[in-house]
Amino acid sequence: MQVKLPIFLALALVCGVFLGAVLSNNNMQGDIKGNYLRYMEILALVDKDYVDSVNIDELVDYSIDKMLEKLDPHTSYIPKRDLEMAMSQLEGNFEGIGIEFNIIKDTIYVVAPISGGPSEQAGLQAGDKIVKVDEELVAGVGITTSDVFKKLRGKKGTTVKLDIRRKNQKNLVAVEIIRDKIPTYSIDVFYMVDKETGYIKISRFAENTFEEFKSALAKLKSKGMKQLILDLKDNPGGYMDKATDIADQFLSGNKLIVFTDGKGSRYDQKVESEMNGDFERGALIILVNEGSASASEILAGAIQDNDRGLLVGRKTFGKGLVQRPIPLSDESQLRLTISRYFTPSGRSIQKPYDKDNLDKYNSDLLNRYKKGEFFSADSIKFADSLKYKTTRGRTVYGGGGIMPDVFVPRDTTVLTDYLLDLFNKNLIREFTLEYFTNNKAILKAMSLDDFKSNFKVTDVMLKDLVQLGEKSGVRYNALQFHKSKEFLRTNVKAYIGRSMFGNEGFYPVVNLTDEIYMAALQQFAKAKALDKSK
Repeated sequence: MQVKLPIFLALALVCGVFLGAVLSNNNMQGDIKGNYLRYMEILALVDKDYVDSVNIDELVDYSIDKMLEKLDPHTSYIPKRDLEMAMSQLEGNFEGIGIEFNIIKDTIYVVAPISGGPSEQAGLQAGDKIVKVDEELVAGVGITTSDVFKKLRGKKGTTVKLDIRRKNQKNLVAVEIIRDKIPTYSIDVFYMVDKETGYIKISRFAENTFEEFKSALAKLKSKGMKQLILDLKDNPGGYMDKATDIADQFLSGNKLIVFTDGKGSRYDQKVESEMNGDFERGALIILVNEGSASASEILAGAIQDNDRGLLVGRKTFGKGLVQRPIPLSDESQLRLTISRYFTPSGRSIQKPYDKDNLDKYNSDLLNRYKKGEFFSADSIKFADSLKYKTTRGRTVYGGGGIMPDVFVPRDTTVLTDYLLDLFNKNLIREFTLEYFTNNKAILKAMSLDDFKSNFKVTDVMLKDLVQLGEKSGVRYNALQFHKSKEFLRTNVKAYIGRSMFGNEGFYPVVNLTDEIYMAALQQFAKAKALDKSK
């Protein structure tokens, strides 16, 4: 009691001050005041008298999470300890050592140092294995991606020491790296598919996305681009204004892009095109799938409803709830749903949910898969009451998510258990990193165009991959191997290309195995028809 009493008194004092502020708020409803008192009373009693020691912070975090689950699927609470990581996904940079890494067989492999970053300057190389961080063993200890972030990220100017296992080096190589600001990019890649077709892949809508997009678009136009594929597959969203700014680049005049509707009119908003866009004319195709959500759906819906471009792929995720980030006094954050997104035709992007059964909502993609929605457009049912019209009278449907104009089923013809075992054990990545390390001198002599046109993954290389699989417990299956062989060949080349040239060496190769991308290349006649009818 001598130890617990000061803690209890301090907690009671804090609660008293807090409750005094709450109770003095004349706008606070009586039942909320009473519930504050009840909650604080229980918390204080647990801290003072509960039989075992407890972590009050964990209890509060848990109670907040459970309370917010009763609202909707996307209102959330982010504790202070997790906020930096959450924000770094949307901000333009973070502080750390600057590497792309992969965890293979419980070991951190350096896939590539980020160009111009501190790891590249310190001499880190693709294929290096990180064994120790600041003298602490990190290999063979069950390290996770989150653990790696915690150990390698840090304040600019601080130093971290890595012990590296490097090919052809008998002893560990010690590398000291001074952390710095690391630029992050939301456009994974852009390139010319042919003499007139450009391709841009946006992975999320972050702080710098619009500037990155403008730059990529200008460079493609300077190379003669006349038509564009914008890839939003598996893009989970991000900042709404970045998506609407990009939509404005495609839409002429004052066209509605999105509107929101909340409680009362405080958070109601209409966003219309207003600037002179850099690609208001020219055939446009947008790629979407079940992983395209939120801001991706806003952009896709605006283009479809305004008949500006053609959507190709599969029905999107269906996240149309708007969250407002609200900083809290302890530097944590509440992301509170304040309104809903609607496309220009009036469709709600948000799919239905039962706030008392969020497990069903969270397993929606699995249920869609089981119902065949990834494989047949006929498996997706729309109610006549949710029928809407685009600006030129084309029929589109509400009910959550955006249904593309051209449906592309998932390609399962190459998928085998043998292939999935190789991917699940990260053996393709392990093999390609090893191959790159062993053949670095020859590969470095190749240009990107030379690699894309002339590098071949031989049968001997695939045989070596099979042998690596055998050593790692993946039993060879001749029938399944031959079914997946060409898919494997393309992916091996793509991952070698990533080690050499980054995303510019990866996506132009791996896209050749992407059924949505390949289908889109055959749809420009329809996209041009939409463009000409303006």
